[in-house]
Amino acid sequence: MLSILQLFRIGLGPSSSHTVGPMRIARRFVASLAEARKLGDVSRIGIALQGSLALTGVGHGSVDACVLGLMGWEPEAIDPDAVPALLAQAGKGSIRLMGQHPVAFSPARDIALACDIIPELHPNGMRLKAFGQREALLADETWYSTGGGFIASARQLATPSADDLVPSLVRAPYPYASGAELLSLCGSHDLDIAALVLANEGSWRPEAETLAGIDRLLDAMFACIERGLAQEGCLPGGLRVRRRAPEMWRKLTANPTNETEVLLDRLNLFAMAVNEENAAGGRVVTAPTNGAAGIIPAVLRQYCHEGPQAREQARRFLLTASGIGLLYKQRASISGAEMGCQGEVGVACSMAAAGLAAVWGGTPQQVAAAAEIGMEHNLGLTCDPVGGLVQIPCIERNAIGAVKAVNAARLALHSHEMPKVSLDQVIETMRQTGIDMSAKYKETSLGGLAVNVAAC
Repeated sequence: MLSILQLFRIGLGPSSSHTVGPMRIARRFVASLAEARKLGDVSRIGIALQGSLALTGVGHGSVDACVLGLMGWEPEAIDPDAVPALLAQAGKGSIRLMGQHPVAFSPARDIALACDIIPELHPNGMRLKAFGQREALLADETWYSTGGGFIASARQLATPSADDLVPSLVRAPYPYASGAELLSLCGSHDLDIAALVLANEGSWRPEAETLAGIDRLLDAMFACIERGLAQEGCLPGGLRVRRRAPEMWRKLTANPTNETEVLLDRLNLFAMAVNEENAAGGRVVTAPTNGAAGIIPAVLRQYCHEGPQAREQARRFLLTASGIGLLYKQRASISGAEMGCQGEVGVACSMAAAGLAAVWGGTPQQVAAAAEIGMEHNLGLTCDPVGGLVQIPCIERNAIGAVKAVNAARLALHSHEMPKVSLDQVIETMRQTGIDMSAKYKETSLGGLAVNVAAC
């Protein structure tokens, strides 16, 4: 069992697997050198980005993320506005590892894009080496960015131990590994999904701390939307994609149309505001990934942002959504490099549908049905970012995903029959589809829109 505060993380755009993960890996590597009292002996660092990290690493900011991680920065703590100055400092020929030990360094020389290496354990591989005097090898480690900001060593993926897989299973009062088990626990203990997840969080920390952590996530989500509604101009990367959310917001507030159109416009622009911020390297919440970060905040902003019960409803939303998200993380994957975009936008849509169904008073069975509908109609969704950038089709795809999540919740609440397709069945179908999907459609920019749209 994972904690909600592990599934949702405050981090840096544009990608949880290609930016947040590599930053965490690079920092962990140099931190381990410091713990072993070897940091002062390092004269050179070499990193090889492999697989999807290499193929789309430039557009996803993977190289810059590695530099920041080597300098000791964490995704949760770094100020996005300070990043350009930090990278400029690193571009002068040297960096300070963990902010302490200076070494000669050039990203072009010391960070290689090993596009020809496709790791067997996971498509997002990183090999890191530290050298001492006379090129003596001090450390040589291989790590993987497994999606949503999660990372794992080669050992953890090759020979996982019980501690790697289920660190809190024995402590959680209501452990579950399937949707069927989750619904059974809710029924036998007369709990809704949010209450059950909150009780499990008690195995990690006091309830007050969990709720405070959820509030920080909500505040970061809403702040990201507000910033995205205010920023103008084109996104970085060369495609010259113009930010559209601010203009849409001005038009909507100046001349609102009928209620249905307003609802669609608001969901669209809230989601786009987040993903435009993400594409610009801003502060976002992995929900459950950066590439799909706009869906859950958009639905929350529309339905759980105003009124005396708004914060309580928003907490209920996130607790329920995380209960569903944990199933995808445990039983399949939330990595676009493994599952395609069905594992990112599809999972976020499923989670948002579940959260909204719960806020609207749905039973646990209806919540699970909403989650199933949200995924069923995203099955097979490819990840083929144009130019390796998290912009086309990612930004609009989040807008579509937010609208689809609301519709999935409505459909589930209107149905009182036992679903023909269970949540477990659709998760397993997603997993099998991801395995069968060609690698060129899984965050490599080697197929689909990425090759049929001319990049500028």
